[in-house]
Amino acid sequence: MSRWRHVAGLFASILLLAVYARVPPAWVLGFVALVPWLLALDAARSVRGAVVHGVLMSVAFVVAVFGWFGAAIGAYTGVGALPATAVLVLLAPLLQPQLVAFALVRHIVGRRQGPLLRAVAAACAWVACERLAPKLLGDTLGHGLFPSVALRQVADLGGAAGLTWLLLLVNEAVTVAIERRAGGMRAWLRPLALGAAIVAGMAAYGLARLATLQAPPADGVPTLRIAMVQASITDYERRRREQGAYAVVRHVLDTHYALSWSAIRDHGADVLLWSETVYPTTFGSPRSTDGAALDREIQGFVDAAGVPLVFGTYDVDADGEYNAATFLEPGRGRLGSYRKTHPFPLTEYVPRWLDGPWLRRVLPWAGSWRPGDGARVLPLRSADGREVNVLPLICLDDVRPGLAIDGARLGAQAIVGMSNDSWFTGYPLGARLHLAVAAFRSIETRLPQVRVTTNGLSAIIDDTGEVLASTAMGQQAVLTAFVSAQDPPMTLMVRWGDWVGRAAALLLLWLAALALLRALRGRAVQVTEAPLTLEVAVLSPAWRAIAAALRLGAAAGLGWLALDMARRVGWQVQSLSQLWWFAGAVVAPAVAAWAIVRACKAQARIENAVLVLDQRGRRIEIPLASISALRPCRLPLPGSGVDLELASGRRWTHGLALSRPQALQRMLTAAGAPVPFASRVDTALAEHAQSRAAARCPRVDGALAKFVLFPLLPALVAFRLHQVIAFGGTFGEYYTYGPAAWFSGLLIWWASWSIGLMLFAAALRIAIEIVAALVLALQPRHAAAVRDALEWLGRLAFYIGVPAWLVLRLLSGG
Repeated sequence: MSRWRHVAGLFASILLLAVYARVPPAWVLGFVALVPWLLALDAARSVRGAVVHGVLMSVAFVVAVFGWFGAAIGAYTGVGALPATAVLVLLAPLLQPQLVAFALVRHIVGRRQGPLLRAVAAACAWVACERLAPKLLGDTLGHGLFPSVALRQVADLGGAAGLTWLLLLVNEAVTVAIERRAGGMRAWLRPLALGAAIVAGMAAYGLARLATLQAPPADGVPTLRIAMVQASITDYERRRREQGAYAVVRHVLDTHYALSWSAIRDHGADVLLWSETVYPTTFGSPRSTDGAALDREIQGFVDAAGVPLVFGTYDVDADGEYNAATFLEPGRGRLGSYRKTHPFPLTEYVPRWLDGPWLRRVLPWAGSWRPGDGARVLPLRSADGREVNVLPLICLDDVRPGLAIDGARLGAQAIVGMSNDSWFTGYPLGARLHLAVAAFRSIETRLPQVRVTTNGLSAIIDDTGEVLASTAMGQQAVLTAFVSAQDPPMTLMVRWGDWVGRAAALLLLWLAALALLRALRGRAVQVTEAPLTLEVAVLSPAWRAIAAALRLGAAAGLGWLALDMARRVGWQVQSLSQLWWFAGAVVAPAVAAWAIVRACKAQARIENAVLVLDQRGRRIEIPLASISALRPCRLPLPGSGVDLELASGRRWTHGLALSRPQALQRMLTAAGAPVPFASRVDTALAEHAQSRAAARCPRVDGALAKFVLFPLLPALVAFRLHQVIAFGGTFGEYYTYGPAAWFSGLLIWWASWSIGLMLFAAALRIAIEIVAALVLALQPRHAAAVRDALEWLGRLAFYIGVPAWLVLRLLSGG
């Protein structure tokens, strides 16, 4: 019976995924499609069973969702639909490896951790696998949300991979809710509420983002009308065999000339755009006298039309041939070319280590183009001088985010897509998938896009990913679009790159390293013996308020300085006045707050049923019988601590500042006075403070190490580079202007890095505390382990990530 339940779960998920992929209005199924499979996967009792589940799911997924792909490959290569589909099924675990990785990681983590960490780790395994082993069509689960205008906007934060990660978490939340349905409403409502919160957050962000993107172009911004020519001429090879190469090229060019003249005459086109490989030979490097004549003919057409032309052709150099896009201008000739970066494997490109006579015999259709060298931004210029910088992408170039992101960083104002999707002629589902994937590049970069294909689907895509207009498959048509020279708004994807998969891989590596470290150390439980003495700070209400105000003032001063740096001088300290502000508004109040707490230090111990607090020159005694409860500070300012609730119903006038509230409770309990925390909230706050204190490493977490000594490392590197560039040597400023100027410059660089690292540490701290609080609320059993992992991740990001980022900036010349 259990086996049939597994089969039913797999079949149900596959059916839901097939509908999700094929029926655009069914995008909502993405949030529940995996639930039946996850319920079956939870019943797997071994690693082997989990892997088998993943393999079976990959096979079923390929058959149900990508069955058309095998038939299309079979038709293109001539081997037939059945053999090609059979090969596709056999290779399914390699083509969809994320399903196997997801099932394996989910099972391993689930045996030791709760459902929350299991869900996060498994989702990370999915997106990390897709990042490390990119799929041919770039497909991922998140692409199914393309029909949802609001939800797809989240892709400018984390791309389609980010949508996939969120979809997986919601599926996991629904699965846990179903599994806990017998435990009462509270048991199943919590995970369901978490899943609903994720969806609501996505929708709220998407609606807010849409509101900022729907403004019309500013007045006076140069705008071009681009005409996309879809001639719908396919199957060049068959035509070449039947009619000869020259006749085919002649027919293709004549058709494009006629449609282009129509675009200029009837639509007022400023630029013409033809599809990929529309001129199937090397432009500018003719192989024959006929080729040279055709090259001159195309340039003559551009000169006569008076509009620029972008068209697909071949390019050549000493290393070989390339699939390329060439930009021609009237009266000027070739402006430049872009070489396709991601040629189609085997059909267009064969790695040199794999190429050879044996491969050519087995795969006679295998191509010989070379991959290009990355993104390139070129201008489109009208006859009257209007200009728009565009990023050309050819076919598979638009299935990976990297090129579009690079183009946005290079100053592109629009994407020009070119593709030959003729092999999708009988399989329009493939053309729709390619269009949706390409549209995500516009969402991630907020660059509008014009996209022309040989026989459909040519399209106009705006910066929200909306397809404003498109042609049909097999239709001969001219589609015109307006593109403006307007710089796009900055997005997190452009700023950070395709970061979700990399971050997920790092998180998995860290979890694995942490598990290995714990296994080697044999650390299973935390020591919870009652301490004999505790170091506390006894703070009166006045001193407590003053210290808290000083800490808040230091934080506000740091925030104001950060805003001032960003507004005026681009995140750098450039003057001594800013240093004085940093010293007076940040360092001074922080040191003063520390000094107040330090001056109020005391040793707490138990003597004869009395809590004794020994300060310098003062001894305070509180009978244990008079203490009825402990109440941790709701707001941990100036730090973590507790108030003593007395049997009389009042609180003791002073507060105790200490990092481990539970240690005080254990000390009181060991003395025969089991004093509880006042409420469940107080217990949770004490556990939160305890886990933070237990995860702390004083040597690396102290302010001296983080904000005084460590900033010297990047500051010295940056300062030396500045000295070499500005003064010709490390001590150039010293010899020119004296030691005061040299040391002032070094101090400014150190302060700049110290402030930046303080801000980075504050952002890390906020993220760590939010995640740790959520885990404590949802999975308290695993709060300590997750807190430990988060703290080490933060240290890794701080002490390793910052130098690594600096090295990358230096190597890239940024």
